[in-house]
Amino acid sequence: MKIRWAEESDIEALILMRWEFTVEDKPETRDEFELFATECRAFLKEAIHGGRWLIWVADQDGLLAAHVYVQLVDKVPRPGRTTYPYGYLTNVYTDPDFRSRGIGGYLVEAVKQWAKENHIEFLVVWPSKRARDFYARHGFEPAGEAMELHPPAGR
Repeated sequence: MKIRWAEESDIEALILMRWEFTVEDKPETRDEFELFATECRAFLKEAIHGGRWLIWVADQDGLLAAHVYVQLVDKVPRPGRTTYPYGYLTNVYTDPDFRSRGIGGYLVEAVKQWAKENHIEFLVVWPSKRARDFYARHGFEPAGEAMELHPPAGR
């Protein structure tokens, strides 16, 4: 198993994995696959080349077994200290054929090591209830400070 950065040649596999990830969690999803694939393809091309999203994959002999995404979020500089970004970790997903082998954990540990080496101030994740234990096993703790607003649509 090789842990590596996603490449443009991985895009079609990543699209399919994202689709499967969503449908597995929300089987009622009734989106048009091609419409989704077009949007996701554009996102992934920008993510792979843009430098603000980082995608790690677990490659098993040319097949993508799992992935994790991290978005870098810049902070406003503050006098008296060096400002480093934080990372929004999301979409840890392992293909069902590769589960229960610790692959998702290897990916998260690779992200944690990368974050340490690159002075990422902290990593944040908004896990599903089902995933909370997974993240806790990898050192994530409830923070309880975030707030959110859902602006009204149509303005």
